[in-house]
Amino acid sequence: MTLPLVVAMTGASGVVYGVELLKALRDLQTPAHLIISESAGRNLAIETDYGLDEVRELAEVVYPNKDIAAAPASGSFLTRGMIVAPCSIKTLSAIANSYNANLISRAADVTLKERRPLVLMVRETPLHKGHLELMSRAYDLGATILPPMPAFYHEPKTIQDIIHQSVGRTLDQFGIEHDLFRRWTGDPG
Repeated sequence: MTLPLVVAMTGASGVVYGVELLKALRDLQTPAHLIISESAGRNLAIETDYGLDEVRELAEVVYPNKDIAAAPASGSFLTRGMIVAPCSIKTLSAIANSYNANLISRAADVTLKERRPLVLMVRETPLHKGHLELMSRAYDLGATILPPMPAFYHEPKTIQDIIHQSVGRTLDQFGIEHDLFRRWTGDPG
Protein backbone atom coordinates (compact mmCIF):
# COMPACT_ATOMS: atom_id res chain seq x y z
CA MET A 1 0.00 0.00 0.00
CA THR A 2 1.32 3.42 -0.97
CA LEU A 3 0.97 5.98 1.79
CA PRO A 4 -0.95 9.11 0.80
CA LEU A 5 0.62 12.51 0.39
CA VAL A 6 -1.36 15.31 2.05
CA VAL A 7 -1.74 18.29 -0.26
CA ALA A 8 -3.03 21.59 1.11
CA MET A 9 -3.96 24.58 -0.99
CA THR A 10 -4.18 27.97 0.69
CA GLY A 11 -5.24 31.46 -0.35
CA ALA A 12 -1.96 32.69 -1.81
CA SER A 13 -1.76 33.46 -5.49
CA GLY A 14 -0.56 30.44 -7.44
CA VAL A 15 -3.29 27.85 -6.84
CA VAL A 16 -2.27 26.39 -10.18
CA TYR A 17 0.74 24.86 -8.38
CA GLY A 18 -1.63 22.85 -6.21
CA VAL A 19 -3.76 21.84 -9.18
CA GLU A 20 -0.76 20.70 -11.22
CA LEU A 21 0.65 18.87 -8.21
CA LEU A 22 -2.63 16.96 -7.80
CA LYS A 23 -2.65 16.13 -11.53
CA ALA A 24 0.94 14.88 -11.38
CA LEU A 25 0.22 12.71 -8.32
CA ARG A 26 -2.84 11.23 -10.04
CA ASP A 27 -0.77 10.47 -13.16
CA LEU A 28 1.96 8.91 -10.99
CA GLN A 29 -0.66 6.81 -9.15
CA THR A 30 0.31 8.37 -5.82
CA PRO A 31 -2.71 8.91 -3.56
CA ALA A 32 -3.34 12.55 -2.67
CA HIS A 33 -5.41 13.64 0.31
CA LEU A 34 -6.53 17.23 -0.24
CA ILE A 35 -7.30 20.03 2.18
CA ILE A 36 -8.32 23.23 0.46
CA SER A 37 -8.92 26.50 2.26
CA GLU A 38 -11.88 28.71 1.51
CA SER A 39 -9.54 31.37 0.10
CA ALA A 40 -7.87 28.83 -2.18
CA GLY A 41 -11.30 27.91 -3.52
CA ARG A 42 -11.94 31.56 -4.26
CA ASN A 43 -8.55 31.94 -5.97
CA LEU A 44 -9.36 28.98 -8.22
CA ALA A 45 -12.16 31.06 -9.71
CA ILE A 46 -10.00 34.18 -9.95
CA GLU A 47 -6.80 32.64 -11.34
CA THR A 48 -7.85 29.52 -13.27
CA ASP A 49 -10.58 27.92 -15.34
CA TYR A 50 -10.82 25.03 -12.85
CA GLY A 51 -13.91 24.56 -10.72
CA LEU A 52 -13.69 23.51 -7.09
CA ASP A 53 -15.41 20.19 -7.76
CA GLU A 54 -13.03 19.50 -10.65
CA VAL A 55 -10.02 20.02 -8.36
CA ARG A 56 -11.55 17.89 -5.60
CA GLU A 57 -11.93 15.05 -8.10
CA LEU A 58 -8.15 15.01 -8.59
CA ALA A 59 -7.67 13.80 -5.00
CA GLU A 60 -8.39 10.39 -3.54
CA VAL A 61 -9.81 11.97 -0.36
CA VAL A 62 -10.85 15.56 0.41
CA TYR A 63 -11.15 16.96 3.94
CA PRO A 64 -12.91 20.17 4.97
CA ASN A 65 -10.41 22.66 6.35
CA LYS A 66 -12.66 23.23 9.36
CA ASP A 67 -12.64 19.51 10.30
CA ILE A 68 -9.94 19.53 12.97
CA ALA A 69 -10.81 15.87 13.77
CA ALA A 70 -10.10 14.58 10.22
CA ALA A 71 -7.53 11.83 9.72
CA PRO A 72 -4.50 14.09 8.97
CA ALA A 73 -5.00 15.78 12.37
CA SER A 74 -3.51 12.71 14.07
CA GLY A 75 0.02 11.36 13.97
CA SER A 76 -1.38 7.82 14.01
CA PHE A 77 -2.69 8.44 10.48
CA LEU A 78 0.27 7.43 8.33
CA THR A 79 1.24 9.63 5.38
CA ARG A 80 4.29 10.24 3.18
CA GLY A 81 4.24 13.84 4.39
CA MET A 82 2.59 17.05 3.31
CA ILE A 83 2.91 19.78 0.71
CA VAL A 84 1.30 23.20 1.03
CA ALA A 85 0.97 24.54 -2.52
CA PRO A 86 0.65 27.45 -2.55
CA CYS A 87 1.47 28.42 1.01
CA SER A 88 0.17 31.82 2.10
CA ILE A 89 2.03 33.91 4.65
CA LYS A 90 -0.96 33.46 6.98
CA THR A 91 -0.54 29.67 6.80
CA LEU A 92 3.23 29.94 7.10
CA SER A 93 2.72 32.01 10.26
CA ALA A 94 0.30 29.45 11.71
CA ILE A 95 2.72 26.59 10.99
CA ALA A 96 5.79 28.43 12.31
CA ASN A 97 3.94 29.29 15.52
CA SER A 98 2.08 25.95 16.01
CA TYR A 99 -1.24 27.80 15.79
CA ASN A 100 -3.60 24.97 14.89
CA ALA A 101 -6.80 26.87 14.12
CA ASN A 102 -7.75 24.75 11.08
CA LEU A 103 -6.96 21.39 9.55
CA ILE A 104 -4.22 22.71 7.26
CA SER A 105 -2.14 24.11 10.12
CA ARG A 106 -2.93 21.13 12.38
CA ALA A 107 -1.96 18.60 9.70
CA ALA A 108 1.28 20.52 9.09
CA ASP A 109 1.98 20.54 12.84
CA VAL A 110 1.37 16.79 12.99
CA THR A 111 3.66 16.28 9.98
CA LEU A 112 6.43 18.16 11.79
CA LYS A 113 5.97 16.41 15.14
CA GLU A 114 6.04 13.03 13.41
CA ARG A 115 9.20 14.11 11.54
CA ARG A 116 7.65 13.54 8.15
CA PRO A 117 8.55 15.76 5.20
CA LEU A 118 6.68 19.07 5.06
CA VAL A 119 7.22 21.22 1.97
CA LEU A 120 5.93 24.79 1.92
CA MET A 121 5.63 26.44 -1.49
CA VAL A 122 5.57 29.95 -0.01
CA ARG A 123 4.09 32.46 -2.43
CA GLU A 124 4.80 36.10 -1.62
CA THR A 125 6.98 38.82 -3.06
CA PRO A 126 8.66 40.99 -2.04
CA LEU A 127 9.44 39.61 1.39
CA HIS A 128 9.94 41.63 4.54
CA LYS A 129 11.96 40.55 7.56
CA GLY A 130 8.90 39.09 9.31
CA HIS A 131 8.25 36.75 6.36
CA LEU A 132 11.89 35.67 6.34
CA GLU A 133 11.83 35.05 10.09
CA LEU A 134 8.71 32.90 9.75
CA MET A 135 10.39 30.88 6.99
CA SER A 136 13.48 30.46 9.15
CA ARG A 137 11.38 29.36 12.12
CA ALA A 138 9.44 26.83 10.00
CA TYR A 139 12.74 25.54 8.63
CA ASP A 140 14.12 25.16 12.16
CA LEU A 141 11.04 23.08 13.02
CA GLY A 142 11.76 20.75 10.11
CA ALA A 143 9.90 22.19 7.12
CA THR A 144 11.42 22.57 3.68
CA ILE A 145 10.85 26.04 2.26
CA LEU A 146 10.43 25.69 -1.51
CA PRO A 147 9.09 28.87 -3.10
CA PRO A 148 8.11 28.26 -6.72
CA MET A 149 11.04 30.06 -8.34
CA PRO A 150 11.42 29.30 -12.02
CA ALA A 151 14.57 27.86 -13.50
CA PHE A 152 15.43 28.27 -17.16
CA TYR A 153 18.14 25.69 -17.87
CA HIS A 154 15.43 23.31 -19.13
CA GLU A 155 14.42 25.94 -21.71
CA PRO A 156 10.73 26.26 -20.84
CA LYS A 157 8.47 27.12 -23.75
CA THR A 158 5.21 27.60 -21.84
CA ILE A 159 4.00 28.71 -18.43
CA GLN A 160 3.09 25.06 -17.85
CA ASP A 161 6.77 24.14 -18.35
CA ILE A 162 7.73 26.64 -15.63
CA ILE A 163 5.02 25.37 -13.28
CA HIS A 164 6.01 21.75 -13.87
CA GLN A 165 9.62 22.46 -12.96
CA SER A 166 8.55 23.79 -9.54
CA VAL A 167 6.07 20.94 -9.03
CA GLY A 168 8.76 18.44 -10.02
CA ARG A 169 11.26 19.89 -7.57
CA THR A 170 8.60 19.54 -4.88
CA LEU A 171 8.03 15.87 -5.73
CA ASP A 172 11.80 15.37 -5.59
CA GLN A 173 11.63 16.15 -1.86
CA PHE A 174 9.61 12.95 -1.40
CA GLY A 175 11.66 10.78 -3.74
CA ILE A 176 8.73 10.55 -6.16
CA GLU A 177 10.06 9.82 -9.65
CA HIS A 178 8.61 11.89 -12.48
CA ASP A 179 9.42 13.37 -15.86
CA LEU A 180 7.88 16.81 -15.44
CA PHE A 181 10.97 18.68 -16.63
CA ARG A 182 14.39 18.08 -18.17
CA ARG A 183 17.01 17.83 -15.42
CA TRP A 184 20.34 19.58 -15.41
CA THR A 185 23.12 17.18 -16.44
CA GLY A 186 26.01 19.60 -16.58
CA ASP A 187 27.19 22.37 -18.86
CA PRO A 188 27.30 20.97 -22.40
CA GLY A 189 29.86 23.57 -23.43
